[in-house]
Amino acid sequence: MFESLSQRLSKVFDKLTGRGALSEADVAEALREVRVALLEADVALAVVKDFVARVKERAVGQEVIKSVTPGQMVVKIVHDELIATLGTEGAELNLNAVPPVAILMVGLQGSGKTTTSGKLAVRLKADRKKVLLASLDVYRPAAQRQLEILAEQAGVGSLPVVMGEMPVAIARRAMEMGRREGYDAVILDTAGRLHIDQELMAEVAQVRDAVAPTETLLVTDAMTGQDAVTLAREFNEKVGVTGIVLTRVDGDARGGAALSMRAVTGRPIKFLGMGEKLDALEVFHPDRIAGRILGMGDVVSLVEKAMATIEQDEAERLAKRIEKGKFDLDDMLSQFRQVEKMGDLKGILGMLPGIGKMAAQLKDAKIDNKMLGRQKAIILSMTKVERRNPDLIKASRKKRIAAGSGTSVQDVNKLLKQHQQMADMMKKVGKLGQKGLMRHGLGGLLPPGLGNRFGR
Repeated sequence: MFESLSQRLSKVFDKLTGRGALSEADVAEALREVRVALLEADVALAVVKDFVARVKERAVGQEVIKSVTPGQMVVKIVHDELIATLGTEGAELNLNAVPPVAILMVGLQGSGKTTTSGKLAVRLKADRKKVLLASLDVYRPAAQRQLEILAEQAGVGSLPVVMGEMPVAIARRAMEMGRREGYDAVILDTAGRLHIDQELMAEVAQVRDAVAPTETLLVTDAMTGQDAVTLAREFNEKVGVTGIVLTRVDGDARGGAALSMRAVTGRPIKFLGMGEKLDALEVFHPDRIAGRILGMGDVVSLVEKAMATIEQDEAERLAKRIEKGKFDLDDMLSQFRQVEKMGDLKGILGMLPGIGKMAAQLKDAKIDNKMLGRQKAIILSMTKVERRNPDLIKASRKKRIAAGSGTSVQDVNKLLKQHQQMADMMKKVGKLGQKGLMRHGLGGLLPPGLGNRFGR
């Protein structure tokens, strides 16, 4: 989401950190470029002015002048102010009320409210909460059926549909069912409109008054841009928002919405929608996002994602093989599958420190999720014997494998070469023991060839 902003800021700070001393003019010039970068990222003008003023006040003071590395001190100040602008640390849902707790989902049509309702249900279910989903959208065709399907996929309850029933009545019936059947939380998915209007606000306000929600979450598309400020302000003033959920964060949004909405409403961004799958909802951490924006990476999130998705048994099996210096094509295939479970490949790489400066190399590498699919197809076109003994794969076998996987002999050769490089590295790791595994393990998780591109 913050790719373009991150690239612009990296160039600005590279100039600063490359100098031994900074004058007030140097700082002023850098802040002008920061201002332009933020505006181009669709951050609201009022937010940009306030942000730059706060940074300037600190950056031209004694704190920077007396610093051993003034350029790095300015980067730290910008980092601190980004965290302050983005808001509080990982604000969790407020469930401190007599069950069932009502959670009201509001926002414009197409923002991802219904899918986010399902994701939130999955998250609460993982915390051992009994969840009921109820659709109040009686206007959009099949909206109620869509939520029923999501409830089935999530393994949570859904309110039976009564044709002709209006939103306020549906909300009251959902809360009554929640009380009667012992639900911990009732998620109410309200109807949206293509734009803000009084009818929409009045209806949502009536539902709010009827159920007294402990949480009213504004769900908005991260690609909304400058309109995000108006949207957030209107919903906050007319309905009363307790938190924000940004969806489609994994897309090519400029990131201005995240910086603007928190500053304008004073309400925390609570979650980020990172994809279409029901488990693709992440808690918002301002410090980690600030790190991504400034090219510092987000290794903590990367490790958490790995721990949540990588199968322990499979990891232990592979570790034992590496200790023995063994790594065949079946092991490589297993690694690909583990990486796939972690989600979007560019998103994973975006969490690595300094990756923003390598945007050109990433683009040249043509990294996408299809790349893993092609690599897997090549391995799956081999026989079991070939996977265990890659040395058997000569010219005629390569042609058969290429034809079976829909690739070229050149692609097969490339994969075999990359496997050999990984196998050699694994042998070294095996000799070094567990410390070596910790030192080299991340490169083993990345798709073959990427390690060489990124300095391994």
